[in-house]
Amino acid sequence: MSNAKAYAGIARAPFLLLPVTLVASGAAAAAWAGAFSRLHSIVALVGLVALHAAVNSLNEASDMRTGIDLATKRTPFSGGSGTLPSGALSVRTARAFGLICALIGLIIGIWFVSRIGTVLIPVMVGGAICVLGYTNLLARIGLGEIAAGAGLGLLPVMGAGLVQEGTLPPAAIAASIPAFFMTFNLLLLNEFPDEEADRAGGRRNLVILFGRRAAALIYVIAAILTPLSIIGAVVMKVLPLYALAGVLPSIVMLPGPVTWALRSFREEVPIPALGANVIWNLTTNTLLCAGLVVATLIA
Repeated sequence: MSNAKAYAGIARAPFLLLPVTLVASGAAAAAWAGAFSRLHSIVALVGLVALHAAVNSLNEASDMRTGIDLATKRTPFSGGSGTLPSGALSVRTARAFGLICALIGLIIGIWFVSRIGTVLIPVMVGGAICVLGYTNLLARIGLGEIAAGAGLGLLPVMGAGLVQEGTLPPAAIAASIPAFFMTFNLLLLNEFPDEEADRAGGRRNLVILFGRRAAALIYVIAAILTPLSIIGAVVMKVLPLYALAGVLPSIVMLPGPVTWALRSFREEVPIPALGANVIWNLTTNTLLCAGLVVATLIA
């Protein structure tokens, strides 16, 4: 395995599409409110991709150190990349790479503070806690899913809206809520295949804390709240009518994962359901962004 492929592996490169959709959604929400900076959007994207790569790399290093990576049943969507068990990189190198990525995110955050002021600091602090505390703390005290939803959902969308001109548009807050539920569920569903390995490695996620039935029900509730949060924001006129495009992926992609969660939660999660969970997340953010862009252009 080449070094480039190994580093892409621990960064979980295919999943780095998520930050693109989050920044796009937050920036589009701000644009609809009349605030947009192309430069700030691009820099925010670089920072968020670096932070996402950081949390993925630090998580891979920790999972190898604790033995979780050696016990998981790897799928295209869960169980780690397999980079460290293959010997392509050392745990120390993966940890160093993760910290370097986190440092890049910090530098970009400081640059934004210098341009728009201290209003960004709460978002930065919250993001830092989610990135640096996820693997060795939050995922071990039952807060991993909330940290994922906040750190790779709620805060990035709000932050992308905030960095445009230093104000937080209500539309960006509204767009961040479905992003929270989807990333929460993105992690939650992926935890079912790793249940035994996570238990042995000291993780305390919702599947382990509450059991498969309750965790599956939580997944369904968060899945339902995702389109409802968009519809509610449109009804309250916080989001434009075109934002309802973001509801379509829930109708198309969720029946598979939700049916599994309601009827077959004791069985292995089908690979198509895991894939649908990822596509649902990406397409919902993308179509919500598209709806905001259309509303902006025709306003």
